[in-house]
Amino acid sequence: MELRAVGRRYGGPGSPWVLREVDAALPEATVLRVTGDNGSGKSTLLRLLAGIDAPSRGRVTEVPRPVGYVPERFPVALPFGPLGYLTHQARIRGMRRRAAARTAREWLERFGAAGHTHTPMAELSKGTSQKVAVAQALLVRPRLLVLDEAWTGLDPAAREELDRVVAETVAAGGTVVYVDHQAERLADSVGQSWRVADGRLHVESTGTDGPDGGPAGPRVQVTVSGPPGA
Repeated sequence: MELRAVGRRYGGPGSPWVLREVDAALPEATVLRVTGDNGSGKSTLLRLLAGIDAPSRGRVTEVPRPVGYVPERFPVALPFGPLGYLTHQARIRGMRRRAAARTAREWLERFGAAGHTHTPMAELSKGTSQKVAVAQALLVRPRLLVLDEAWTGLDPAAREELDRVVAETVAAGGTVVYVDHQAERLADSVGQSWRVADGRLHVESTGTDGPDGGPAGPRVQVTVSGPPGA
């Protein structure tokens, strides 16, 4: 995935540029952290990567599909309960009804929200709403997962579960791009870091070597036991 001379501004000619002259290539199978001050354009950059927004200038090419996106602000005033909403979203993404409902239930259970399957969305706590926001991005396993403050509001168990999802996504060859106000979030897994400042993008690092000489990042260890010679 590449951004070529990308710029974004809201409004007509003469309005200020939020981002300008962004040239970057998104690495595969990597965790990429985006940093910057409040209002620097981080969320705008994430929306461009996710395809939620379009550049005012330049091009975004070779976008991996499917894309999962967790916005900084998730709309909660929806005429659904979590199960109905997630099932509806899965159907939109091409699943048959039974598979859509099963997948929705699985993600609600995985994030500890199975007890609220039919609670109206407007009545959910912030934490449970955030679990639904994360789950909707994962209904179809994404090749690009974009997380804008996705851990905010989650309880410790759900935060750990999201960490596991990040590791699973990268292990499967996907890329995870995230913004989070906690500097230590996924610190041991980051393969590349981008900083947004003054409307421009700066590549700060490309990660460090792992203990086996390979790139740093999430690792999945598989232990197999069985009779000798099996």
